[in-house]
Amino acid sequence: MSEHGPVSDVESIYDDADTSSGRSAIRIASVAALGGFLFGYDSAVINGAVSAIETHFEVSSEALGFAVASALLGAAVGAFTAGGVADKMGRLAVMKVAAVLFFVSAFGTGFANSLWMLVVFRIIGGLGVGFASVIAPAYIAEIAPARIRGRLGSLQQLAIVTGIFVSLLVDYLLANAAGGSREVLWMGLEAWRWMFLAMAIPAVIYGVLSLTIPESPRYLIAAHKIPEARKVLTALLGEKNLEVKIDRIRSSVAREKKPSMADVKGPALGLMPIVWIGIGLSVFQQFVGINVIFYYSNILWEAVGFSEDDSFKITVITSIVNILVTLIAIATIDKFGRRPLLLIGSAGMTVTLGIMAVIFAGAPLVDGVPQLSDAEGVTALIAANLFVVSFGMSWGPVVWVLLGEKFPNKIRAAALSLAAAAQWVANWLITVSFPKLRDTLGLAYGFYAICALLSLIFVWKWVSETKGKELEEMDDALN
Repeated sequence: MSEHGPVSDVESIYDDADTSSGRSAIRIASVAALGGFLFGYDSAVINGAVSAIETHFEVSSEALGFAVASALLGAAVGAFTAGGVADKMGRLAVMKVAAVLFFVSAFGTGFANSLWMLVVFRIIGGLGVGFASVIAPAYIAEIAPARIRGRLGSLQQLAIVTGIFVSLLVDYLLANAAGGSREVLWMGLEAWRWMFLAMAIPAVIYGVLSLTIPESPRYLIAAHKIPEARKVLTALLGEKNLEVKIDRIRSSVAREKKPSMADVKGPALGLMPIVWIGIGLSVFQQFVGINVIFYYSNILWEAVGFSEDDSFKITVITSIVNILVTLIAIATIDKFGRRPLLLIGSAGMTVTLGIMAVIFAGAPLVDGVPQLSDAEGVTALIAANLFVVSFGMSWGPVVWVLLGEKFPNKIRAAALSLAAAAQWVANWLITVSFPKLRDTLGLAYGFYAICALLSLIFVWKWVSETKGKELEEMDDALN
């Protein structure tokens, strides 16, 4: 996908953007970031419905895990194909397709009369997630003035965690209004169905607002639509040196080639070492178990004695914490650097996950449910939220930044494809396996703690700092 290719050649064309155009870019980027909001919303909305789905369809732990993780299968396919679709049809077309997929998924899952039907529409929503996860940051990078590109690019991660928060809040409000997620709310439909149906609202907003923003000038020039590109660039940047800017983009696009897996071949098990580093970052981001918190936290807290209502409240609070620490990461990543934040985050995750592993390993089981004392329950709750703090200020946003920066120009597209695929696969493995591990939570959290410790060693040994480096400097990794 060309937007994952070299962008450094066109960075300078935005340097002279004035304040007015900066405001315009912020507005446009905010609309594009709504894709990230839907990404987060769709990913987390299942949390409030998991327990009800398990009861309603009378499913096994294995089937429940597959149903929850099914959206990730669609996300993998969506992310892999989004680049080709965007290059053929345009960036805005991908946004509109994603909005339609989210809308269809909302009604399909809300009215699902069998588990397989719910899985099918979760996969459809996952396709939208995959599209949105690729196209939002790519489009923002292509329209943003260089002087504010970092901050605008961070809108994607902020939108994702905000989407998670809103979906969990909606889950709580609907379950509270009905008296439980399994109870009938409106029109003869249970609250858990309305949790999915509510996603139609942001999907429509996203689709409608995508009609109000311009196509990427980079795509327009690649498609030989120079008059349209000139109009967009004039609106974004003004008329100063406009033809020079267009020529620079055209020259950059002409030098690019379609990504190929042959680009990343190397001596280390068939791949370049730098590619394995990217894959390692992606895998460790998921193997520390963060999505267990956002996909399963309700049934986790219910399993250790909290009521459904209290479990919803705890989950909403956790998502607020996630937003706050993401804001902290955005504010500090260019000051402290990527590597220090990852190291601090890995240390914090190792300690907090270790505490949870010890607590749950020592808890007696009654009918398969771990029994925690009041003190142990509070300690586990604090540790879980401190784990989210450790992840949210480090591995959550920093990995996305590093994957965008670290790869040399000529292998960036292919390497990013591999790293993104590894991330979705790792996410799927953790998500699909957790329901089976609910009876052995000490073992589950012990595994996540070991992965957190390994992530610290991995960063210490193999991840170099990229703060302040130009993209061209990454080419040294190939030498």
